[in-house]
Amino acid sequence: MTSQPEAAPGKLDAAVLKIAGVVVLGAIMSILDVTVVSVALPTFQTTFQTSYAVVAWTMTGYTLALATVIPLTGWAADRFGTKRLYMTALLLFTLGSGLCATADSIGELIGYRVLQGLGGGMLMPLGMTIMTRAAGPERIGRLMAVLGIPMLLGPIGGPILGGWLIDIASWKWIFLINLPIGAIALLYSAWALPKDAPEPSESFDFLGMLMLSPGLALFLFGVSSLPQEETITATRVWLPMLAGALLVIGFVLYSFKPAHPLLDLRLLRNRNLSVASITMAVFMIAFMGAGLLFPSYFLQVRGESTLDAGLLMAPQGIGAMITMPIAGMLADRIPVGRTVPFALVLIAAGFFGFTQVGTDTSYVLLCGSLFVMGLGMGGTMMPIMTSALKTLTHHEVARGSTLLNILQQIAGSVGSALMSVILTSKLNESPAIPGVVDPQTHKPVTEAGLAIAVQQNPQLAQQFPAPPGLLQRGLEFVADSFGTTFWVGFALVMVTFIPAFFLPRKREQSHLLDDQNGERAATPVILH
Repeated sequence: MTSQPEAAPGKLDAAVLKIAGVVVLGAIMSILDVTVVSVALPTFQTTFQTSYAVVAWTMTGYTLALATVIPLTGWAADRFGTKRLYMTALLLFTLGSGLCATADSIGELIGYRVLQGLGGGMLMPLGMTIMTRAAGPERIGRLMAVLGIPMLLGPIGGPILGGWLIDIASWKWIFLINLPIGAIALLYSAWALPKDAPEPSESFDFLGMLMLSPGLALFLFGVSSLPQEETITATRVWLPMLAGALLVIGFVLYSFKPAHPLLDLRLLRNRNLSVASITMAVFMIAFMGAGLLFPSYFLQVRGESTLDAGLLMAPQGIGAMITMPIAGMLADRIPVGRTVPFALVLIAAGFFGFTQVGTDTSYVLLCGSLFVMGLGMGGTMMPIMTSALKTLTHHEVARGSTLLNILQQIAGSVGSALMSVILTSKLNESPAIPGVVDPQTHKPVTEAGLAIAVQQNPQLAQQFPAPPGLLQRGLEFVADSFGTTFWVGFALVMVTFIPAFFLPRKREQSHLLDDQNGERAATPVILH
């Protein structure tokens, strides 16, 4: 029988917080890793003497591994038990991290990153499952707020940590730092996580796996190739996207036939889950897309170092830390349909500040906008997830967590690619400098391209003497390009209000305390 911590309704006791500590450690490892490695890409170029397109595979390979393993997590959690599987995921991630630090070639590093992704892909959906089951219906909002802290702080702390480790040591330490954390997380999880009973009665959906995992991997590969190719008509973009989309569509049509599909889309009949999923997907496209460009603005337009750009992003994390615990408590007491729209207003207000960026926009305005945006994000992400999972049965939670994580992965990848393409397309409109050619791409160097390069490496101004006013004109063009891209992000945030309007505005009955076999109680879910 599954062991569940018990506490007074609405109160987080020591046993539940102990479990939360395990999940937060795993979340910190997996989320920080993505942003830390993104900072190291230029270092990989220099170390392995290769192009940016090749080193970008250290990110793409990790993403494709996530897409492959996430669909399997729901079935595997029921089949092998969440504790056993979570510890296996931690071991794979930690082992992959150690191997990454030993890589002598870019090919080895990419391969080890794939291994790391196989473990990292399971950590977040498993963590959500473990915490949802441990918290129970009266405390899920508060506990999910705890999990949300590393999700929001990862994009902020990653560049700071990565830049610092590379400056004082070497790129190997962005992976080596995971070894002691992983060892502690393994020992902690062995002690803190309660034993749970696997349910081997469900057969594995092998046909579903052959369609969904490769379909997601192919689709995300095409999407990830879009910024580099700069056009959706490139064969490397449209062909894998089309093949992946056909496989995913095939899985959707097939998934309603077997009794236990790999990904149970029948869960979307639950109105709470379907509305929350749509809201989360639109929000993630805006946040993961434009949100990742905020530090790029500080780097490319303002000429800040990686460390300083990370520090300038800190107000966003501070704002989120203030509102997230409050939002968690409110999610346990007040339907999220009454709170999330107010949080979205704050995000929209903060986003609007970045639509006004220029070459010398006040840091007070920008940091204030990030702080307000952080206040809104702290009241958005976790309450939506709480609403999505709260009305599922104990047995459905693992499958629901897997579904949410797949949607997040797709939405985040689409958002990042969309904003990168918009920004790149706008920058390519910059006038070319006569007679100056990039030695790597053999393409003409634009005024905007030279301005960005000089901001990141001032010594280039001496190697490529530019006419008076050219660099300033190029820099202004770059700032305008960022502003245009942020306008698209702002529009997507406004679109999020549409599905958010349909989030529940009255209290809904939870099924997390239904019997351990996942059978629904006689009382129906109350949805409005």
